[in-house]
Amino acid sequence: MKKEHILVIRFSALGDVAMVVPVVYSLAVAYPELRITVLSRPFARTLFENLHPNIFFMEADLKKEYKGIKGLNSLYRRLSAKKFTAVADLHHVLRSEYLRLRFKFDYISKVEHIDKHRDEKRHLVRQNNKILVQLPTSFDNYTDVFARLGYPFKPQFHSIFPTEGGDLTLLPEPFSSLPFNNKWIGIAPFAAHTGKIYPVALMERVVDTLSKKYPDSRIFLFGRGEKEKETFNKWCSQYTQCIHVSETLGSIYEELIVMSHLRVLVSMDSANMHLASLTATPVISIWGATHPYAGFLGWNQSPDNIIQMDMPCRPCSIYGNKECLKGNYECLNKIEPERIIQRIEHILNQNYDTH
Repeated sequence: MKKEHILVIRFSALGDVAMVVPVVYSLAVAYPELRITVLSRPFARTLFENLHPNIFFMEADLKKEYKGIKGLNSLYRRLSAKKFTAVADLHHVLRSEYLRLRFKFDYISKVEHIDKHRDEKRHLVRQNNKILVQLPTSFDNYTDVFARLGYPFKPQFHSIFPTEGGDLTLLPEPFSSLPFNNKWIGIAPFAAHTGKIYPVALMERVVDTLSKKYPDSRIFLFGRGEKEKETFNKWCSQYTQCIHVSETLGSIYEELIVMSHLRVLVSMDSANMHLASLTATPVISIWGATHPYAGFLGWNQSPDNIIQMDMPCRPCSIYGNKECLKGNYECLNKIEPERIIQRIEHILNQNYDTH
C-alpha cells in the first residue's frame, strides 16, 4: 500500500506562515504514519525543520529560482517526483493555485484549498452596515482544509520548545549570560503598515514607565529595519534595561529562544505576535485599522490581552494597508499608554510559572 504523503503549501509573509505551525504539528501528532512536507519560502525552514519526526520542509524562492510560469513548472517537476497523495493549499493565490491544478490534472484527486471568507471580511471592513462578528480564525480555516482531505483532528499545540523554554546557552553574548528574572518583557512596536503601528512616542512612554517601575527588568526590543534600528538605539541609550535583540541575534530561531523566556510581549498585529505565540508567551496585542474579528489573533492568545478602541469606523482594513479615512489614525493615537502598562502589570503580578 502506498504511504500517504501530503504536500502543504503556504508562502506569504512570516506571520502568515507561523500560523501554520500549530495546525501542521497537530496533524502530525494525530496521524504519525502520515508523511507531511511543508512547501514555503526559505525563511520558514527554522519553524518546521525539527517540529515533529513526520514533518519535512521544502523551500522555494519564488522571486529567483522559481520565478514566473517557467519557474513554477520547474518547481512542479521537483514536487511531482515526491509522489504526493494529497495537496493542501493553505495560501490560495495564483502561484499555489497553478501548482495544485497541475497536481489535480496529472494524478492527485485529493486536492483542497483554504476558504478565506472574503465576503465576510468585506462585510467586516465596509464603512456602512458593518457586520461585526468573529470570523473563523486562520487556524480554523487551515484545519478545515485537512478535514476535507480526510484528516480530521483536534488542534493540540503548546510551544515549539520544552516547558522550560529554549536553550539560552545557544545564544551569543550578552544573552547567554544574562541573569534571568521573572521580569523579562518584550516589545515589538512596529508592523508592515502604518495602520497597525502604535505611535512611537506613546510606546516610549510605556518603556519609560516600565524602566522606572521595574529597575531590575529587562526590556527586549524586537524588529528589524532602519526605522526600528534608529528607534531602538535611541531607547537603549536612554534606558539601561533595553536590549536591541536583532543587533546581536542573527536568526529567527535565536529570537524565538528569547521570546520563550519572556513573561509578556507587547506587539502590534504583526509577525512578532505570531512568533511569540509559538513559544507559549502571553502577548498583549494592540490593534488599530485591523481587528481580531478577522481571525488573525495569535495562537492560544487570551482575548483579555487585546487592546483596541471601540470606534464605528473600525476595522477599516483586513491587513492594515489602507489609508486612514480620518487621516489621523485616531484608533491608535487615542490608546493611552497606561492601558498597556496596566495590562503588563497584571501579567507580571500573576503567579509566576515556567511555560
